[in-house]
Amino acid sequence: MAPFLFECATPNRLVVSEPVDEVIAPGSEGYFGVLAGHAPFLSTLGVGRLQYRRGREEWVLAINGGFAEVGPEKVVVLTETAERPEEIDITRAGEARARAEARLSGKTREEIDFARAQAALTRAVIRIEVATRR
Repeated sequence: MAPFLFECATPNRLVVSEPVDEVIAPGSEGYFGVLAGHAPFLSTLGVGRLQYRRGREEWVLAINGGFAEVGPEKVVVLTETAERPEEIDITRAGEARARAEARLSGKTREEIDFARAQAALTRAVIRIEVATRR
């Protein structure tokens, strides 16, 4: 099957622009996969691991929400943040996870926004997972 163009961009930079054979993205309703010739659609994205592959080589990004536009010859992902494994500060991500877990367990004295604390925990866990999966 012929490769198709995959582009991933944040407000600050173009992260990826290259031909690929497959993209697996964290849709807001669950992960979805795209191969060349896929039917066009639009999807909102959640926090998660975005994988793309060309041949036997595979890459992964930690992304934070956004949108995907899928066409038969091109997939475009626009996201708030996208990080390659080598760009993630694992110590900082671990500290963020610990803070979020403390907030969710009620061990802090501050009023918490549960949804915000849960989102922070999810982002931290995904970043750690991507960073350690080299």
